[in-house]
Amino acid sequence: MTTLLTVLGIVLFALGLLISIAWHELGHLSTAKLFGIRVPQYMVGFGPTVWSRKKGETEYGFKAIPAGGYIRMIGMFPPGKDGRIEARSTSPWRSMIEDAREASFEELQPGDEDRLFYTRKPWKRVIVMFAGPFMNLILAAVVFFGSSMILGYETQTTKVGGVQKCVIEQSPKGKQREQCATTDPVSPAHAAGLLKGDKIVAFNGQPVEDWNTLSDRIRDTIGPATLTVERAGKQLDLHPTLIENKVLKKDEDGKVVQPLTTVKAGYLGFQSQTEVLPLTFGQSVDRMTDLMQSGVESVIALPGKIPDLWDAAFGDGERKQDSPVGVVGAARISGEIMAVEAPPERILSMMLSVLVMFNISLFLFNMLPLLPLDGGHIAGALWESIRRHTARLFKRPDPGPFDVAKLMPVAYVVAGVFVCFTLLVLVADVVNPVKIT
Repeated sequence: MTTLLTVLGIVLFALGLLISIAWHELGHLSTAKLFGIRVPQYMVGFGPTVWSRKKGETEYGFKAIPAGGYIRMIGMFPPGKDGRIEARSTSPWRSMIEDAREASFEELQPGDEDRLFYTRKPWKRVIVMFAGPFMNLILAAVVFFGSSMILGYETQTTKVGGVQKCVIEQSPKGKQREQCATTDPVSPAHAAGLLKGDKIVAFNGQPVEDWNTLSDRIRDTIGPATLTVERAGKQLDLHPTLIENKVLKKDEDGKVVQPLTTVKAGYLGFQSQTEVLPLTFGQSVDRMTDLMQSGVESVIALPGKIPDLWDAAFGDGERKQDSPVGVVGAARISGEIMAVEAPPERILSMMLSVLVMFNISLFLFNMLPLLPLDGGHIAGALWESIRRHTARLFKRPDPGPFDVAKLMPVAYVVAGVFVCFTLLVLVADVVNPVKIT
C-alpha cells in the first residue's frame, strides 16, 4: 500500500508539473496573440512530439520530456545591421548570433512583416515575457490562499504538546540528547505542574493568543513567572521559575535561524502543539509574503550551497533539509507525503504546498535578468527603451531595436551552467535525496 501511495504522489506531482508549465506558456501565448505577434507553436515539454493539433495558425502539442515548455514567436531577434537574417561567419561566437537570428525568422511567411516580436514596443515585449512567470505566481497565490484558508496551515499553538522533565541545552547541530541525566536540573515547566494538553492563555497576567508572542515572553523572562492555563474547562495559575538556557536562535518572524545557532534566553521546558488551522486572509497574505521572501533568499544563497550539494552527491556529506531539489527530488518528496500516516486534508495541504513552492521557484528563476530566461528578454527590452528615450531626450538619432541576439554566446554559457547545476541536483536527488520521513 505504501508503494502504491508513493507512486500516486509522484504521478500527482508530474500532473501538477505539466499544469504549471502549460499555464506558464499560456501567459506568453495569450499576450503575444493580444499584441498581434504570430505564434506558430505552443508546446509543453521538449524532445519528440507525442501529440499535436493545429488550430488556426498555431500548433498545440505535448512533447516526450516534461521538463519545460515553449512557444515559438516569429522575429524574436532583429535582423543584422545590413538587414540580412542569414549570414555566415568563421567565428564560433558570431555563428551563434547568426544562427539565433536565422532561427527566429525560420517560419516567416508573407504578411508577417508587421507581426514580428522585435517590432513591438518595448513595453509590449516586457508584458509578453513577464506574463509567463506571472502566471506561475498567480497559480501559486491561488493555490496557497485556497489551501491555507480552507484546509488550513500547520501552526504552532499555545497548547502544550509535551513537557520536558529536565533542562537540556539545545545543540546548534540540531542533534541533542533526549534522555535526562541524573545531574540535569528539573525543568521549570515540570516543577510547576504544567501538563500535556494544557492551553496557556496568559503569561504574567498578559493574554497570549499565538505561539510567537508566548515564545518571545518566555525568552525575555528569567526568574519567577505566572502562567494562566486552561485545563478541563477551568483556568488555573501556575508559578514556574524560568531559568537561563541555550536555545535555538529565532528571527523577527519567529522562525529558527539557518544555519542553526544558539543563544542564551529564558527557558520554561515544554513543546508547543502543532495544529492545522485555517488562516484569515490577512494571515495568508503574511504567509505568502514570507514564502516569497524565503524564495528570494534561497535563490541568492544558491551558489553558496553548491559545495555542500557536491559533497552530498559525490562524497559522504549530509544532504541538508534546505538543500536545493530538482524535479526528481520534488517528485520523491511528493511520493513520501502521500505515504505519510496523516489525515487526508493534511496530506492534501502538504501536496499543494509542494506545488506552490514549485511555482514560486519558476517565477523567481525566470525573472533572473539572464538569457535565455524570460528575465533576460525583459532586461533587453528595458535597455532598448532606456536607449531610445535617452536618444530622444538628447535629440540623437534613434538607435533602433536592441539586438538581443548579440548576447546569445552569454546565453549559451548561462544555459550550460544551468544544465550542469541541474545534473548535479539530479545526482544528489537520486543518491542522497532530501527526505521528510
